[in-house]
Amino acid sequence: MSAPAGQLLTFLIALPLAGALLVALAPRQAVRAQKLIALSAAAASFVLSLLLVAGFRSTAGMQFVEIRPWLPGFGITYHLGIDGLSLWLVILTTFLTPLALLGSWSSIEERVKEFGVFMLLLEAGMLGVFCALDLFLFYVFWEVMLVPMYFLIGIWGHERRIYAALKFFLFTMAGSVLMLVAFLVLYRETGARSFDLYDLTRTTLDPGLQRWLFAAFALAFAIKVPMVPFHTWLPDAHVEAPTAGSVILAGVLLKMGGYGFLRLAIPLFPDAALEFAPLLGWLAVTGILYGALVSLVQPDMKKLVAYSSVAHLGFVMLGIASFTTTALVGSVYQMLNHGISTGALFFLVGMLYERRHTRAIAEFGGLKNVMPWYSALFLLIGLSSIAVPGFNGFVGEFLILLGSWSFSPAMTIAATLGVILAAAYMLWMLQRVLYGEVTNPKNAELRDLSLREACVLGPLAALAILMGVASPYFTRTMEPTLDNLVREVRGRSMAAPSLVVQQPLSATERVR
Repeated sequence: MSAPAGQLLTFLIALPLAGALLVALAPRQAVRAQKLIALSAAAASFVLSLLLVAGFRSTAGMQFVEIRPWLPGFGITYHLGIDGLSLWLVILTTFLTPLALLGSWSSIEERVKEFGVFMLLLEAGMLGVFCALDLFLFYVFWEVMLVPMYFLIGIWGHERRIYAALKFFLFTMAGSVLMLVAFLVLYRETGARSFDLYDLTRTTLDPGLQRWLFAAFALAFAIKVPMVPFHTWLPDAHVEAPTAGSVILAGVLLKMGGYGFLRLAIPLFPDAALEFAPLLGWLAVTGILYGALVSLVQPDMKKLVAYSSVAHLGFVMLGIASFTTTALVGSVYQMLNHGISTGALFFLVGMLYERRHTRAIAEFGGLKNVMPWYSALFLLIGLSSIAVPGFNGFVGEFLILLGSWSFSPAMTIAATLGVILAAAYMLWMLQRVLYGEVTNPKNAELRDLSLREACVLGPLAALAILMGVASPYFTRTMEPTLDNLVREVRGRSMAAPSLVVQQPLSATERVR
């Protein structure tokens, strides 16, 4: 790999940091300039990230690799790289961040400078997590994300923002500490004297030790997903966070749990991962059904969307637990789908909150009569979220259910009930908010989408359709990496032959 290509990831992570510095140095009175600098830095990061797509080859190996000594005495390196697993998650991060800043243009009026700085620091941390191939570096970026999100919730959130921010911080920190301890044990027990992911995956661990270390990793990542019963911080964080915080939290941060399983926990501890797969699968199914049932009874639109995330990410974890190529491709695709669809739903709810300062479903009705463009996009995104064929959500859930059948027909059937429940809670909410007569006089004069709001929602709606009808463009870059992961773990694990079934067709072939 040439030097410029190898440095592209460093430039990509450094660009939001440079933007944060420029925002911090801007005069406090120049509020518009602070917003423009933050938005420009985030938009430039997105444009730069497109070079990754342009230069990416559909192979299983790492690309755009950069590796340098950092703390050689401790076996710590500055090691970056992306593959089919991380490519589109990086793009999702750089795509959603400028939209979140643009969507908050009028709603954030206090401490604008700090808001821009924290959003850009958060973006840099998220990009670092998806690119880091050294466990110590991964942990640094993992913790860097925590601080900006804590302040985004705690400063710009709603009435119970301090409680929600503390709960988010404590849950995430508890998992992070266990993960750090597992890193240190792994460093000492493998004999590799390295934190490099590739060095560690080439070592062999005692199965008993694998179980304990996998449990520590799994707890940290299960909290981040979040999986039931570690999900209780999520509804509070979503409801109390500002719109931009909810979009980034749902769109990107939650994906780091599933990413952590695929990048670290499963490759490092293959025997333990396959041994615990049935437990993870049933917890995932529980999350699907629990999230859907609780969403059915929510009177608050934002809380409904928050609990729907528990259900959608349950599908992601079911695919990961199934550990077939088809299911894994579906899981990664579903991460992207959830980021697009649920991010758009939080934008839609936030736009309505700016107009009415309430999120209660009972306060609305008949909005299609006064906000036709808003209602059309709300309906389109709602159909995307419930996986209607032709939209992005259908492809991910279809591949997960198809790939998980050989793992457990019972789990697959139970998960399918979640699809039906998702249609129930989403369509019922849309019916109550958008249709019927305008009975509340406060809704009669609501303005439709502004140009800025249309620029936020338009790309998300377009992607929801594009990813539904042109899914092979995305899945063909993921499949070599994920198929290679399945083969490597199966080859290294004695338990693999009885727990993993080879799929006769590739995921890309199945969605053509």
